[in-house]
Amino acid sequence: MKVILMERIEKLGQMGDVVNVKPGFARNFLLPRGKAMRATEANRAHFEVQRAQLEAVNLEQSSEAQAVADKMMDVSVILVRQAGDAGQLYGSVNARDISDALKEAGFTIARNQVRQAVPIKNLGLHMVLISLHPEVSIEITANVARSAEEAAIQAETGMAIMTQAEADAKAEAEELEVAFAVPVEATAEETFSDKTETEEEEAKDDA
Repeated sequence: MKVILMERIEKLGQMGDVVNVKPGFARNFLLPRGKAMRATEANRAHFEVQRAQLEAVNLEQSSEAQAVADKMMDVSVILVRQAGDAGQLYGSVNARDISDALKEAGFTIARNQVRQAVPIKNLGLHMVLISLHPEVSIEITANVARSAEEAAIQAETGMAIMTQAEADAKAEAEELEVAFAVPVEATAEETFSDKTETEEEEAKDDA
């Protein structure tokens, strides 16, 4: 289905572009949300008449979004969660959780503005993209920790905090990796050495 974009759509096109999209995507998302309209001759003519006004409105909204983005520079929200071994969460942190945390921090961000491909399932500092406008996005930090105190330490060190048991388990795993790691060069040298010794023994037998 061909549609006229009423605003910039990521990976699709700019305002005013006529693009071909799947009918389901148009009917369920683009058309009902006013992000596009069917590319009929009448709609094309209507768009061209209102293009200047639409671009002016878009520019104003973009400028407002950029002002918010400037205020959100280096924003970090703390989300306290319980976690098990290796820092894995009992549950997860999703877009709604991040949206709610940002609202508590004074920023009105809807859940659908949080661009999160998969939920957060581990402790630590996670970068999350926030879409303020089709042309303006900002990254914020989701500091997921067991407590506010641990979140402060994570923010200072830039690393997730592990319990002593988790640290011991990690150290043990690293030791095992080192123990079983055999350099390729050493293996090649040993193989060459073994082969040479075998050839020498065969030569003695022949003699």
